[in-house]
Amino acid sequence: MENTPEKIKCLIIGSGPAGYTSAIYASRADMKPVMYTGMQMGGQLTTTTEVDNFPGYPEGTDGTAMMEDLKKQAERFGTEVRFGMVTSVDFSKEVGGMHKVIIDEEKEIEAETVIICTGATAKYLGLESEQRLIGGGVSACATCDGFFYKGKDVVVVGAGDTAAEEATYLANICNKVTMLVRKDFMRASKAMQHRVSKTKNIDVLYNTEIDEVLGDNVVTGVRTINNKTKETSEIIVDGVFIAIGHKPNTEIFKGVLYMDETGYLITKGKSSKTNIPGVFAAGDVQDKDYRQAITAAGSGCMAALDAERYLGSLE
Repeated sequence: MENTPEKIKCLIIGSGPAGYTSAIYASRADMKPVMYTGMQMGGQLTTTTEVDNFPGYPEGTDGTAMMEDLKKQAERFGTEVRFGMVTSVDFSKEVGGMHKVIIDEEKEIEAETVIICTGATAKYLGLESEQRLIGGGVSACATCDGFFYKGKDVVVVGAGDTAAEEATYLANICNKVTMLVRKDFMRASKAMQHRVSKTKNIDVLYNTEIDEVLGDNVVTGVRTINNKTKETSEIIVDGVFIAIGHKPNTEIFKGVLYMDETGYLITKGKSSKTNIPGVFAAGDVQDKDYRQAITAAGSGCMAALDAERYLGSLE
């Protein structure tokens, strides 16, 4: 490990819309932010081939291109973007204290403020065919990608409120939605179950799992298996939406920052403040409700402003 810690005003952990937007605002506030991108530079959005609902792109764009645009904008204002992974933290509980962060288990940084934008990772089934077709018809976000399946047939995998919400959202756009539920009942709330049952173009198949996603470059259907009878069948669809949850990337903050029972960081009121002075959180790492690029970007702005005001209060 390097002997002399690097001292900085603002450290941003993670990239993506929240990270890059916080970097833009922090740079313009002369906080000289340093960003460590994590292993997936640009975050979840880089797995999305088309982005059609982010303001400022009238013809649409793709996730990787959009993240590159945000990165260039952050760098134009002076953000230093570095590729690396935060492997441990030692946050000071004192107002004005320096927060120690270790990068790749070897480099130590001391930061006056830290903005956490590590995001969340969508849970997938783990099938080879599913992973191969992510961006080619397999998605974990109906509000992000549903528009591309207007008038088409799709499958939603899941049994909870998220799956029910995604299915009813897609039912307004798509020709037919088939929900695949692994057990013989849904875990969704009664209200959401009623909404599903009242939607005429949603079919629910119980005790049913995906055996394989069909298609070479794009989804052409799914092969399902009834986990009781072991019978298989094929459903012709253009899109497969996996709605079995997300896992916030907060492992290294356990026992340090307050989080809910599923691991999402808890922020105070409408702010981005965590329970540690000078440590802020933005984007999907603290938002389990909206999970959109635009809301992540907005919370990144909030975090930078909160960090700027925090530093101002110390002067």
